[in-house]
Amino acid sequence: MNMISDALARVKPSASMSISQIALEKRAAGVDIIPMSAGEPDFDTPDHIKDAAKRALDAGKTKYTAVDGIPELKQAIAEKFARENDLMVDPADCYVGTGGKQIIFNALVATLNSGDEALVPAPYWVSYPEMVRLTGATPIIMDTNAGSGFKITAEQLDKAITSNTKWLLINSPGNPSGAVYSREELEALAVVLRKHPHVHILMDDIYEHLTYGSSFFTMAQVAPDLAERTLTMNGVSKAYSMTGWRIGYCTGPDWLLKAMRKLQGQSTSNPCSIAQWAAVEALNGDQSFLTDWRNVFVQRRDYLVDRLNKIDGIECLTPDGAFYVYPSCGALLGKVTKGGRKLENDEDVVMALLDEMDVATVHGGAYGVSPHFRVSYALAQSDIERACDRFEEFVASLS
Repeated sequence: MNMISDALARVKPSASMSISQIALEKRAAGVDIIPMSAGEPDFDTPDHIKDAAKRALDAGKTKYTAVDGIPELKQAIAEKFARENDLMVDPADCYVGTGGKQIIFNALVATLNSGDEALVPAPYWVSYPEMVRLTGATPIIMDTNAGSGFKITAEQLDKAITSNTKWLLINSPGNPSGAVYSREELEALAVVLRKHPHVHILMDDIYEHLTYGSSFFTMAQVAPDLAERTLTMNGVSKAYSMTGWRIGYCTGPDWLLKAMRKLQGQSTSNPCSIAQWAAVEALNGDQSFLTDWRNVFVQRRDYLVDRLNKIDGIECLTPDGAFYVYPSCGALLGKVTKGGRKLENDEDVVMALLDEMDVATVHGGAYGVSPHFRVSYALAQSDIERACDRFEEFVASLS
């Protein structure tokens, strides 16, 4: 008897997590795998943040907290939004979840019904459309390409909105493309959104601090009149290399936060108490290391983009944020690898790289735009160089 729910049956597994798991298993078996599929910084969590967690442990802060976060963390979040995003919110307007993923999940599950639509620009983070499908609603994929910098336009948005549209999801800087929406681009989208008051905006700003050469803006900042229908989500995972600590946070309209709080109260309850105290230090403490990290990421990005663009058959834009590149591999399709695999699509390219070259990447089809593949540069420069050697060897061996 099949006991799996209809809701879960609508959802596909995460391709990035699946490939990363294969890479981990290969490494555990002694294979010299180069993991370029993971979505987390390779830096360690800064010592002052770890020290704050140790102090919390020693002080016995190991009990339940309020469902949506301790007052100290909500205060730190409110101050962060004011300091960095010009968003003047009270601590009561802030909400803490078990990672940014839970924030997005709670918001969508709390608001979407069968028949509703959520606009999801592609390429998208793999979980967006699956979360929408889990609710019974329909993800409406908005296609972009390298020519548009992997960003939607105001005209495109205007055409996509229907009477059933409930959410627009924007991730800037974006995963997997690294695309960053400028102030002017967000303002143009805001003009369209003002004509459609039934559409709400979910801003996934998780890569905010990983922007290179361009300023960061979020929708409620450039269009304050839309704040009452905007959920501004962020977290400590990417900026502070705290992926395993599982702390995400947001601000938004009171009615939405209440609904999310109700859902979280009947699912996970509060995020980890120790991780919350570490997040207080992350937001309030020394931020100087971020400059050093960004400089390292820029060096890695520039090296990787240059090497990839020198390979005949691969084209790669220079992203403005995050720690991924999203090169095209269309010119490789139809060719055959030295192992005898015919490359019919970008998933074939990625699996051939994994099986024959021991380099783990993620196929563009998982993010909604093919033929591309996502390559993370959140790993040591020496590994990036070795991976580029293997990319070159792989393409040169195709027939």
